[in-house]
Amino acid sequence: MPYVIGSVLSLGVAIFARGVGLDRDRAFYPTVMIVIASTYLLFGAISGSISALLIEVIVMVGFSTVAVRGFKSNPWLVVLAMIGHGIFDALHGKVIDNAGVPPWWPAFCFAYDFGAAAGLAWFLGHPTKSVRIRA
Repeated sequence: MPYVIGSVLSLGVAIFARGVGLDRDRAFYPTVMIVIASTYLLFGAISGSISALLIEVIVMVGFSTVAVRGFKSNPWLVVLAMIGHGIFDALHGKVIDNAGVPPWWPAFCFAYDFGAAAGLAWFLGHPTKSVRIRA
């Protein structure tokens, strides 16, 4: 179920962002990537483990750096960061001991990351002037 929810949510966010025009700004998807990467920090804080938190900070800085580079130069780097974070989700429990991570989170985040990466890749490959939903 976490895979389904993550996939559907990533699709819904992409369609909503496109519909209201949030993704017109190049900062939208890099910001989403930074928020995705920072979530494991919350789980590290919940666990109370300083070592888990420090490792999660290092990982977050890496993904955030790629997201910022993608913002400044090439948005395809953001796609790669999202795919990379999905792979990280799949391996997270094997490489980082963070007891604050809910058991369903890696599967949910994996699906969200790959869905968001696919959505962004689609939008980058098919730039259109879509109809915007107006307030």
